[in-house]
Amino acid sequence: MDGVVGALINTNIKYKSGTCTAEKSLYTMNPVTETPESQVNGMTTTTVPPGSALKAKSRPRKAPELQTVERRNWLIHLHYVRKEFDLCKHLIREQLEETRGMCEYANYVQGLILRQEGKIQESFELFQLCNILNPSSVENIKQMARALFLLGRHKLAVEAYLQAEDKLDKPDWELHHNLGVCYLHLKDYDGSREQLMFALEQNKHHQTFAVLAKLYLLVNDVSSAISTYRAAIEYFPENGDLHTALGLLYMQTGKYQQAFEHLGTTLTFDPNNTRAILAAGSMMQSHQDFDVALAKYRVAAQSIAESPPLWNNIAMCFFGKRKYVASISCLKRANYLAPFDWKILYNLGLVHLTMQQYTSAFHFLSAAVNLRPTKGHIFMLLAISLTYLDDEENARQAYEQAVRLEERDPSICLNYGIFLHNHNDKEGAIKMINEFEVRMVKFRHATGADLDTEIIENGAKLASLLGVDGSVFRKKPGRTRLDAQDETVLLEKTASVTDTLKPVEESVCQSPPPVPTAIPELNPSEVPDAGNTAVLVPPMEALTLEEPPAFVSDSSNARGKFLASARLQFQEDESKVTDTENKKETPNSGFAEYSDDIFD
Repeated sequence: MDGVVGALINTNIKYKSGTCTAEKSLYTMNPVTETPESQVNGMTTTTVPPGSALKAKSRPRKAPELQTVERRNWLIHLHYVRKEFDLCKHLIREQLEETRGMCEYANYVQGLILRQEGKIQESFELFQLCNILNPSSVENIKQMARALFLLGRHKLAVEAYLQAEDKLDKPDWELHHNLGVCYLHLKDYDGSREQLMFALEQNKHHQTFAVLAKLYLLVNDVSSAISTYRAAIEYFPENGDLHTALGLLYMQTGKYQQAFEHLGTTLTFDPNNTRAILAAGSMMQSHQDFDVALAKYRVAAQSIAESPPLWNNIAMCFFGKRKYVASISCLKRANYLAPFDWKILYNLGLVHLTMQQYTSAFHFLSAAVNLRPTKGHIFMLLAISLTYLDDEENARQAYEQAVRLEERDPSICLNYGIFLHNHNDKEGAIKMINEFEVRMVKFRHATGADLDTEIIENGAKLASLLGVDGSVFRKKPGRTRLDAQDETVLLEKTASVTDTLKPVEESVCQSPPPVPTAIPELNPSEVPDAGNTAVLVPPMEALTLEEPPAFVSDSSNARGKFLASARLQFQEDESKVTDTENKKETPNSGFAEYSDDIFD
C-alpha cells in the first residue's frame, strides 16, 4: 500500500511539474542548454527540433549600419532615371546635410537636374565642386565643358575638353564630337573637320555625320555634304532625319528623282514625319499639283499647326489656283506667326501686286527690303509697285539697286528696260536690252533650258521697238521649260548652327544622360516653279538648308505674266502695236473662290 501511494505521489509531482513547464513555455523560450521535452499520456519524452530551427538559432546578428557618404547613391540614381526629380532633390538635400556637402555623386546628379531645368550657371558651379572633390574624374570635366558650351563660352569649353582628353586612357568619340562642334561655333572649320573625322573613326554615329554635313554646307561644299549623308545612310538606313536632309539637298541641287526616293523612304519608316511631309508637298507644289500638295499640308497641319512655312506654302498653293483672297488670308496668318520673315512679306507683296493693290504691295515689300536689303528681286517688285504709284525717281533707284544686287536674273533687266522705254530713255533701254540678251545666253548655257516664252516675246517686242537685233530671241530651243538648278549651285553662308549643332550628351557614370532637347524643326527647302515662275526666283539663286526660301510657286501664268512685264505696258505708238495683248487682270478675279480655304 505504501508503495502504491508513493508511486501516485511521484506521478502527481511529475504531472504538476509538467503542467508548470507547459504553462511557462507559453511565455519563455527554453535555454539553449535545456533539452526540449513533451508529455504524452503522462510520459515525458525528449523532442528534437527541426533543422531550420537550429539554423535560425545559429544565424549571426545583423551588422550595424555604417554612416558612409555614398550610402544613398543607389536610391538617388533610381529616382533620377525615373525622372522623379522632386524626390531625388529631397534625397540629395538629406545626403548633403549628412555629409556637409562632401558627397560627389549627390552634387553631380543635382548639377544634371539643374541643367535640365535651365539653370546652367548653377549646374556649372556644382560640377566645379565635383571636380574639386575628385580631380581625377574625367566625367566632371566633361560636364563642366558641356555647361560652358551651353553658356556660349566656346573657347573655354574647348580648353576643358582638351584637359579631359589628356586624362583619358583611350579616345572618346563623344569628346571629339563635342570638340568639333565647339570649333565649328568658333568658325575654325579645319579644326572642326579634323575632330569630327577622328570621332567617326572611333564610332560611326549619326549625329557626327549630320554635323559634318552641315560643316560642308557652311563652306559651300555641297557635293561633300551629299556624300557625307549618303555614307551615313549606309550605316543608318532607317534614320528618317538623314534621309530627309539628303532629300532636301537633292531638291536644292535639282535632283528631284533622288529627292523623292529619300523622302519616300522617310515616310515609309515614319509616316508622320512633318519635315518629310512638307518637303514632299513642296515638291508636288513645284510640279503644279496643288491639290495633292494641299492634302499633304493638311496632314502636317495636325502636328505643326503653328508653322509659318506651312501656312506660307498653303497660301502659295491658293495663289497658284488663283484664289488670291485665300492666299492673303494664309499669308497673314504666317506673318502673324513669323513677323520678321522676309519671304512671307515678299509673297504678300507679290499677291497684292497681282490684285493691283499697289499701296499694300509697297507696304509689305518695304518691310521685306528692310529685313533683307541684299535681295535684288525684292527691289524689282518694289520698283514695279512704285511705277504704278507714279513715283518715277524712287522706282528708277529701286531698279538700279535690283540690277546691281542680282547679276544673273534676266527678267530684272527686261523690266528695267521697259520702264526706261516708257519714260523716253532710249539709251538706257538699249543698254538694258543688251544686258538682258547677255544674261539670257548665260542662263541657257548654265541650265540647258530657256526662259518662259512670254518673257522672250516681251524681250523681242522691246528689241524691235528700240531697233536692236533680236536674233537671240528668235532662237527656239527644243524646250521652253525651266529645269532645275545646276548641280554646282552654292549655298549661302547664312546657315545657322546655333540651334542645330549641339554636343552629344556625355554618358554619366551610374546614371543615364539627360533627355536631349528637341531637334529644332528643320523646314523643307522649297524650290522655284519649273515653268512660268522662272522670272521670280533666278535659276542660280543660292538656297540655304537652315533657312529655306519661302515657296513662291505659281502654276498659272499670273506671276509669269506679271514679272514678264505684262503689267508694265509699253507706251507704244498707235501705228506700231496695239495694247490689247497686255490687258490688266481684274482685282476680283479670285474673290468668288474663297470658300475653298480648308485650313481655317
